[in-house]
Amino acid sequence: MTITHNLGYPRIGARRELKFALEALWNGTSSEQALQETAAGLRSQNWQEQADLSLAPVGDFSLYDQVLDMSATLGNLPERASAHEGSPLDEYFRVARGRSPSDSACCSVHAGEMTKWFDTNYHYIVPEFSADTNFSLNADRILVQLAEARAQGVNTKPVIIGPVTYLWLGKAKDESDRLKLLDKLLPVYTELLAKLADAGAEWVQIDEPALVTELDADWKHAFILAYHELKTAPVKLLLTTYFGELRENLQLACELPVAGIHLDAISAQNEVARLADWLPAHKVLSLGVINGRNIWKTDLNATLDLLEPLKEKLGERLWLAPSCSLLHVPVDLESETTLDAEVRNWLAFARQKLQELNTLAKALDEGREAVAKELAANQNAIESRRQSSRVHNPAVAEALSAITPEHGQRKSPFSTRSKLQQERFKLPAYPTTTIGSFPQTPEIRAVRKEFRQGNLSQQDYTARIHEEIAYCVEQQEALGLDVLVHGEAERNDMVEYFGEQLEGYVFSRFGWVQSYGSRCVKPPILFGDITRPNAMTLDWTKYAQSLTDKPMKGMLTGPVTILNWSFVRDDQPRKDTCLQLALAVREEVQDLEKAGVGIIQIDEAALREGLPLRQSDWNTYLEWAIEAFRISANGVQDDTQIHTHMCYSEFNDIIGAIARMDADVITIETSRSAMELLDAFKGFEYPNDIGPGVYDIHSPNIPRVAQVTDLMSKAAERIPAERLWVNPDCGLKTRRWEEVIPALEAMVAAARELRGQNAESDVAEQELAEAAQ
Repeated sequence: MTITHNLGYPRIGARRELKFALEALWNGTSSEQALQETAAGLRSQNWQEQADLSLAPVGDFSLYDQVLDMSATLGNLPERASAHEGSPLDEYFRVARGRSPSDSACCSVHAGEMTKWFDTNYHYIVPEFSADTNFSLNADRILVQLAEARAQGVNTKPVIIGPVTYLWLGKAKDESDRLKLLDKLLPVYTELLAKLADAGAEWVQIDEPALVTELDADWKHAFILAYHELKTAPVKLLLTTYFGELRENLQLACELPVAGIHLDAISAQNEVARLADWLPAHKVLSLGVINGRNIWKTDLNATLDLLEPLKEKLGERLWLAPSCSLLHVPVDLESETTLDAEVRNWLAFARQKLQELNTLAKALDEGREAVAKELAANQNAIESRRQSSRVHNPAVAEALSAITPEHGQRKSPFSTRSKLQQERFKLPAYPTTTIGSFPQTPEIRAVRKEFRQGNLSQQDYTARIHEEIAYCVEQQEALGLDVLVHGEAERNDMVEYFGEQLEGYVFSRFGWVQSYGSRCVKPPILFGDITRPNAMTLDWTKYAQSLTDKPMKGMLTGPVTILNWSFVRDDQPRKDTCLQLALAVREEVQDLEKAGVGIIQIDEAALREGLPLRQSDWNTYLEWAIEAFRISANGVQDDTQIHTHMCYSEFNDIIGAIARMDADVITIETSRSAMELLDAFKGFEYPNDIGPGVYDIHSPNIPRVAQVTDLMSKAAERIPAERLWVNPDCGLKTRRWEEVIPALEAMVAAARELRGQNAESDVAEQELAEAAQ
């Protein structure tokens, strides 16, 4: 029989039960015990839904992040998190959020740095290392989950992050070499594997996705050292890779002393035959043949064409699985009773993907005739999508063909534009602004829900949102911010909001996916060619500007981020889809400018997220991604100021590409990483204005004035003060007003202090110059 297994399952619950349990604990309305009971119930439900698999994953469930879980298992949580009393869970949440449920504001600590998990929209907490780092095993979490699964009668496969990838994911907080910690780390992994074996595990899934990246000789050697030490473990190791091709690491992976290898056959299909030929006869080959990152149905007949010769060749050594963890897709399509029926028939969420997996296995074991009904239904859906008239719009293809280089060019260089913009806006030194959104209060969400359910007229809805915008503007003026925003009360999500107003999209009701911790997103489904029937933000922005004499930013999401944060069609190149989005955003930018909106922010938070995992592939992506941004942004006059925003990714290595975007101002996350981004400016002179985020909005901690001035002083060592802005590192929608007000007060006070220092410095320089004369 063909072995089927899964690499991981969505842990938030079909109705985001984990999210609400976490937030209840954090806001003090629930207990740690209640959270653990909810978590145990979700794990039990997840295993029930995977009951037909030969092996279900254990340890993939997390209360916040699987990388943070691995740090806790290895005894590698920062010392600052244990400086206050509390339970192990308190310590865990201090690293995740900067504060545990039992901490007061005075007991807050610096949260762990957060960044993107490879090229996905999932965020992980970065492991921290130093030359003095030691490891010690705490296997309670995974052993408890293993015991729960076995008690439920589940055939299990524990899931852990492999030792080399764990080091690869982390950062040294000093000048030490992370790889020198491998000798300390491996004995703890050996102990962990022994404990899993004692608890009844036969197979352990050990995730090493670093193998799909470019590795130097030292990192490759680390794999050899690690797995030759772990080969004596009393369990069988399934070395798991995903998100890309092995390429030059394929032979290395084949030769590692493990019992099996998992290959992402969606992104590395051209390596399947070679891996099947090269893999020694005693090793299992697991193929990820169901896309774990997108929601389109698998072409089952085409997949069987690939698998049947391999099944004949490998027999029971061929295992089937999704390409990666199903963490990246929604839970269940059956809940989507209001979704467009035609498009719904083209989709598969996590539960449906496991059904596809079982259909493939049955076809391999019993022949296609055993699943003839399922294969026929699948083929009808595949053909329906290919032939649908809703997917392709000739007018859109014509618009793409008419794009010229001039679409991506501003009229004048930044040096000219900046002078005209300063004459127009007369902003002070260290101008202050926010990234766009303000708190999405229960009242705001209730208004949107009433309108969506038809219980509120368009007129009444507009009036209620106007009230929220007016309140937001009033608060910003009271705070003394220099450039205001309307607060985005009308927006459910920075991508879904725009998708709802573009042709070519449909939307789920319950298609939630975890981004980090309790933060969930509901990616819209981009199925066809994109057009913009009407203005999307114009009326809200015009109303907000009418309430103030200060500049009001128009707030848009950029084409690359809309692309990367959607479930995107897979029937044409991503570049083509992105350029369609760019033309739609360009139309909105031009309408805002015509209405007198002089500052327009086009967020590209996900620019780096789409970057290929191998640096040798970067240029192709960056060329069309930056082209798309420039097309969207550059059809404006010189005195219109274009902003963009990026967050929670590593940007140092693409700072040159970011500069080519030629935004007048970029705001970018730097608070959690303590201005680490500034290292990029040691050898690169960024040409335009920049706002390094000084307020970590993903933590409840309130920044102090001294913290903000210290961060900005560091920034001024690398970037001229006259080109620095002061802002949070991301939007404020997830925070509460009682957190936002004092945080922004500190930010504005710091900006004023910096202006005073700047003025004193100017006077001192003038006096020195006069004395020299």
